[in-house]
Amino acid sequence: MSLPIRATSAAFASLAIALVTSLLLLVAAAPAFAKQGKPAQPLYWGGVIGKQLTGEAPPWDLNALTKFEQLAGKGASLLAFSSPFADCSAKPCAYFPFPTQAMEALRERGTIPLLSWASQSVPAPLNLKQPRFQLRDVANGVHDEYIEGFAEQVHEWGEPFFLRFDHEMNGFWFSWGEGVNGNKPGSFVRAWRHVHDIFVKAGATNATWVWCPNVDFTRKLTPLRGLYPGGRYVDWTCLDGFNWGDTPNSGGWMSFEKVYRESYNRVLKIAPRKPMMIGEVASEERGGSKAAWIRNALSVIPNHFPKIRAMIWFEENDRGMRWPIESSKAAKKAFAKAIQRPLYRPNEFQHIESSPILPPGWAPPPP
Repeated sequence: MSLPIRATSAAFASLAIALVTSLLLLVAAAPAFAKQGKPAQPLYWGGVIGKQLTGEAPPWDLNALTKFEQLAGKGASLLAFSSPFADCSAKPCAYFPFPTQAMEALRERGTIPLLSWASQSVPAPLNLKQPRFQLRDVANGVHDEYIEGFAEQVHEWGEPFFLRFDHEMNGFWFSWGEGVNGNKPGSFVRAWRHVHDIFVKAGATNATWVWCPNVDFTRKLTPLRGLYPGGRYVDWTCLDGFNWGDTPNSGGWMSFEKVYRESYNRVLKIAPRKPMMIGEVASEERGGSKAAWIRNALSVIPNHFPKIRAMIWFEENDRGMRWPIESSKAAKKAFAKAIQRPLYRPNEFQHIESSPILPPGWAPPPP
């Protein structure tokens, strides 16, 4: 049956309006689809764990790692711990060796070690003045005998691990930061490259080098570009950042997105092809819902920060802050539920061989 001309015109007009409306809706939705991009990729996960669980921190007491895994309901694929160059509480200073035994114990249980190695001595003075451990001393070879011996021990062990050297170097709170302890601009890169070159010469290529500044959403810290040693000297990039909540010296309650987004984008501009890890992250309880913060963060990381392929929770009571996941029943439950996603890989890496370490799911490059 043919329609009257007026009715047909009205029908076409309605159809045209519907098509235009649909097109506008698709255009408006395009950014949302574009943001989703590829499916979320798997991550390593783990913690830097304090003494509160057993009285001693892992890896020196692996029962503490086991306790953390029980709280989370899942085996950790990473354990982060730290070591300075030396103990100068007595004279002469005693330099710390590479912790081979602890590294091997972690590998046997399928956990990848991450060593935060710092060019400082302990005890560290509050004024950060360590004249024997300035960056120029490292770059100029003052500590070469120690670094060479350490690198030889790394080579002798031979298994892959993450080495996070002089982390948060863009800040003013560690003695290896530029602008403190007599450190001049450019001295961090020179020191990093010098230490890296010693490792390469010793054949210690089983160390995966992690360059890890602190987040800087205020842009008041040392600019990152001048601190980046270059692609030949860095295997993974990294960021540390916390939600300090409603506590002294805090900028207020902040989501993971607020804490990390700007610095994440800045690191991608410097090293767009490097995988990234979160070297330290946690949330306070005061000022909001820590449980909701955890649920959001562990969803946002794989879904909206695709370069992040490892995450380390700061499971430590530090200066009165409530960082550990067991700070409340709600926080512990939220973390345990969120970390069960298969994207967060368990301790299944006893036989990992690639150096540098690749993100989970990445195929090694062809020989």
